[in-house]
Amino acid sequence: MKRKKYIFFNKKIYHDFYIKEEIEAGIILKGWEVKSLKLNKVAINNSYVNITSNNRVYLLNSHISPLSTACNYSDYIPNRKRELLLNKKELNNLKNYIHMKGFTIVVIGFFWKRYWCKLQIAVAKGKKEYDKRSLLKQKEWKINKLHFFKKSI
Repeated sequence: MKRKKYIFFNKKIYHDFYIKEEIEAGIILKGWEVKSLKLNKVAINNSYVNITSNNRVYLLNSHISPLSTACNYSDYIPNRKRELLLNKKELNNLKNYIHMKGFTIVVIGFFWKRYWCKLQIAVAKGKKEYDKRSLLKQKEWKINKLHFFKKSI
């Protein structure tokens, strides 16, 4: 499988959440938003996905900064809600997870797939503070273990 080249990647998601399932979704963008994405003028740190009652999926709280050269008209809204494109099977799967307690849909990153901009979303469950600390201890132990073995050889 070919590795994705992300436009923007939110590394903090893997620290704050347990990822249950990852899905790639299409996103409906305007022309100036695509130009801004090509120049990495995007912020999705606190963005999330919402499913409405009429089965529409929206990306909320994402910020795509307009370019001064591309946006000479005044009807742009950098924080507008953007509709996502999913098939019925993926949509029903997301709905089932949302109805379970503790699950949310978070955004991992934007990437290009051929000529289309796609969004990597994930069904996630939040980590507690003690879970984060124990993972950090395990990572530190792996690093220290490698140093001990290098010294002994």
